[in-house]
Amino acid sequence: MLRALLSGLGWRGGIWGCTFTSWRPHLPLARLLNVTELVNHWTAVFEKRGIPEARESSEYIVAHVLGAKTFQSLRPELWTQPLTPWQLQYIQELSSYRLQRMPVQYILGEWDFQGLSLKMVPPVFIPRWETEELVEWVLEEVTQRSRVVRAQGGPLILEVGCGSGAISLSLLSKLPQSQVIAVDKGEAAICLANENAHRLQLQDRIRIIPLDVTLEDSWAHLLPWGPVDLIVSNPPYVFHRDMEQLAPEILSYEDPVALDGGEEGMDIISHILALAPRLLKDSGSIFLEVDPRHPELVGSWLQSRPDLFLNLVTVRRDFCGRPRFLHIQRSRPQRGCPADAWPVLQPARVAG
Repeated sequence: MLRALLSGLGWRGGIWGCTFTSWRPHLPLARLLNVTELVNHWTAVFEKRGIPEARESSEYIVAHVLGAKTFQSLRPELWTQPLTPWQLQYIQELSSYRLQRMPVQYILGEWDFQGLSLKMVPPVFIPRWETEELVEWVLEEVTQRSRVVRAQGGPLILEVGCGSGAISLSLLSKLPQSQVIAVDKGEAAICLANENAHRLQLQDRIRIIPLDVTLEDSWAHLLPWGPVDLIVSNPPYVFHRDMEQLAPEILSYEDPVALDGGEEGMDIISHILALAPRLLKDSGSIFLEVDPRHPELVGSWLQSRPDLFLNLVTVRRDFCGRPRFLHIQRSRPQRGCPADAWPVLQPARVAG
């Protein structure tokens, strides 16, 4: 469902307060009296123009205008009820943006992630299905290791590159005693994450901080909040040479800084790993979403930096069977950081 788009969709906030202009319909839309005919019409238009996931795009747009999350969840009476001229014009307006390859998430202005409705606005990175799997894995690990607690009774989590806040807010919603420090260097991302935190009434348990982890001594800005139990990140990891192959939805609307990981996709990943030992508690963990080529690269990089005392302990596959997620752990306590209860796992293994 929208899988092709999700590798290339992205815009924030949607088309709020748009002014309707005189759009010429592709056919006399006034004759389209029900939602099925309307979806079929726009599906055909999208297919003719080469728009990915044409039917899903038209269904989401029509459902949105009629006040539903999905086409399938429309109230029964709406299936036969004639659409108003305003609804027809609004659907046409939104569909015109899709014809310009604007991602559905940006057109709608919101998207669900782990059961949370998040505001989406360009150019802030749109969370993908794979990232939901990352969140689920972190939740599994925290649940299985119930002794990982702070004084408040839950883990302190650092998210690097929070974007819309999807990862942080999902973890907060599922771990009632947890707290999060979320950092991002993009002003738009910081504003959107803050807005989403307030929308979900989670603002009291999260600190959202503008921070560029590539800057020297950036870690010092995080020390006042104490050592963390976990670091979680979906960092920019696209190999630079692969950027031009991304879908038009990505290239035209999403921030390339949130995607481009440098020559081997490792630029931000290596900074996170270099930063981690200064911030993690004893035996603290790092969970990363990466490119399928990265487990080997990250493993080699860590072996070349034994001074960091970080071990790649688990590689987990995504729903397509690709090695997508990494669990890295501090292997030796550092003086000055209190011990926590995360056990040292066995050397690297591939899961799932």
